[in-house]
Amino acid sequence: MSGVIPRYERGPITYTVVEAVKGGQIVEARASSVVGVAAAGSTTVLGVATKDALPEASRSSTDAFGFPVYNEVALTQYVAVGVGFYPVVYAANAAFGKRLKAAAAGKVTPWVSGTDAADLIIGYCAEPAGVTSAGGTTVGLAKIG
Repeated sequence: MSGVIPRYERGPITYTVVEAVKGGQIVEARASSVVGVAAAGSTTVLGVATKDALPEASRSSTDAFGFPVYNEVALTQYVAVGVGFYPVVYAANAAFGKRLKAAAAGKVTPWVSGTDAADLIIGYCAEPAGVTSAGGTTVGLAKIG
C-alpha cells in the first residue's frame, strides 16, 4: 500500500472533493461519497473545510510536449472537514447565539424560525458582538455541527 488517507475518530474527517473548496467554506455530502461547497439551504452539511483542495482533474494538465503542468500551489484532492468553532463567511447579519443555515457559496446565514425547516440548522453564531455582514464578505466565529 503506497499511502493511506487518515480518517480521524475525534477530529476532522478527510474526504475527496468534487470541486474546488476553500478553507473555511461550509461543505456538503454529494453522491459517490465526495464533498463539495454547500449550496444554500443544504440539508447534507458535514462541516467546515479546514484547507483548500482541488479535484484531481483540476490539479494538473499537460503542456504541448505532454509534460505535466501543475497549478502553482500543490493542493490535494482531499480536504479535512471539521465541526466545532470556526471562522466562516456570513452572507447576512447575525446576532450572537442566532441559529445558522447554509447559504450559497459555502457561507452561512441566519435560520428563520417559523419559515425554515429545523433540519436546515447547522450551528449558531458564536461571535460575541454578532456579525454585521458587508456584502457577504464578513468573517465571524460560528459553532458548526
